[in-house]
Amino acid sequence: MPPMDDAIRKNLRPGVRVRVVQQIPARHYAWAADVTGTVVEYEQQETGSWFAHSKNDRLWLDRLQIRKEDGELTTLNLDDYSRVEILTDAPAAATGPAKKNESDLPL
Repeated sequence: MPPMDDAIRKNLRPGVRVRVVQQIPARHYAWAADVTGTVVEYEQQETGSWFAHSKNDRLWLDRLQIRKEDGELTTLNLDDYSRVEILTDAPAAATGPAKKNESDLPL
């Protein structure tokens, strides 16, 4: 699988509906699992791994937190075997400015 495209990475913002397919490679096959949900948060976080020697002696991972349809929150570590598909964009209300007080709300 090719690495995640930067255009997809930039579109992973709260409210976007995604489908993530992850593969676990084995000797003669690959085991695939898919998860569908709405993006809650996407960021890079350090692993805290003692054997990873990278930036600040930590390995940085792309972590995607999504909310599944049943309400379950799932955190996915995205790697070279992960494929992210954007299903729907964030609703207009989620991308616009937040309401500040009751006078901003529609009547």
